[in-house]
Amino acid sequence: MKTNKFATLAILAALTITPAFAADKPAAVVNGVAIAQDRVEMNVKGAVAQGQPDSPELRKAIREDLISREVMVQAASKSGLDKTADVVQQMEIARQTVLVNAYVQDVLKKNPVGEDQLKKAYETLKAKLGDKEYNARHILVASEAEAKDIIAKLGKKAKFEQLAKSSIDTGSAAQGGALGWTVPKNFVEPFANALLNLKKGEYTKIPVKTQFGWHVIKLDDVRSLKVPGYNELKPQLQQRLQQQTIQKAIADLRATAKIE
Repeated sequence: MKTNKFATLAILAALTITPAFAADKPAAVVNGVAIAQDRVEMNVKGAVAQGQPDSPELRKAIREDLISREVMVQAASKSGLDKTADVVQQMEIARQTVLVNAYVQDVLKKNPVGEDQLKKAYETLKAKLGDKEYNARHILVASEAEAKDIIAKLGKKAKFEQLAKSSIDTGSAAQGGALGWTVPKNFVEPFANALLNLKKGEYTKIPVKTQFGWHVIKLDDVRSLKVPGYNELKPQLQQRLQQQTIQKAIADLRATAKIE
C-alpha cells in the first residue's frame, strides 16, 4: 500500500510539474544553443496574420527554418562576420528598426483613436471636399508670355487639346491636358480658386501662376460629388489619425531632445 501511495503521489507531482517544464522546453537545441518555443509561436502568429492556417506542417516548417538560421548564425559568428563593420552597422539598424516599431505600437496603444475622433474627421473631410467635383484640363508653361500666347490662340478658335501637347506637364499633355474628375482641394490654392470661378466650357482668360509655372485652365464639366460612407472611409481615417498621433509624438521628442 505504501508503494502504491508513493507511486500515486509521484504521478500527481509529475502531472503538476509537466506543464511548466513543457512551457520552458525549447523548440530545438543546436550545438548547445536553445531555440525558444516562443520564437516558434511568434513566427506562427506572423504567418497566421498573413493568412496561413496554423497547422503541424506550418509549425514544422518554421522550426526547420529557425534551425537553419541558427546553424548559419553560428557559422557566421565562428568566421568573425559578426565583427565586420558592415555587419555591425546593419545589426544596429535592425535593432533600431525593432525598437522604433515597438515604440510606435506603444504610442498607438496609449493613444487609441476613438469613434468620436473618427466621426469628427469624417465630417471635416466631407466639408473640405464640398458637394461637387470638376473635370478640368490645363496647359502648363514656363512663362506668363507663353500662357498669354496660348490664351490668344484659344480666342482665335484654336483647339485646347491640340495646344495642350506643348504643356510641360507631360502626364496630362498626352491626354489633351485632361486632369480627370477631382475636387478643387486636390489642387494648389491659386489653381483651385481659378477653377471654381469658371463655368462649364470656359477657360481662364488670365494666366494662373503657381509654384509649378503658368497655367491656362479649362473646365469641361461639373457634377455632384458622392462622398463614400463613413464605414467605407473609416479604415483610411483611422490610419491618418494614427499617423498624426505618431508624428506628434516624434515632434514632441525632437522638441525636448538636444540635437547638435
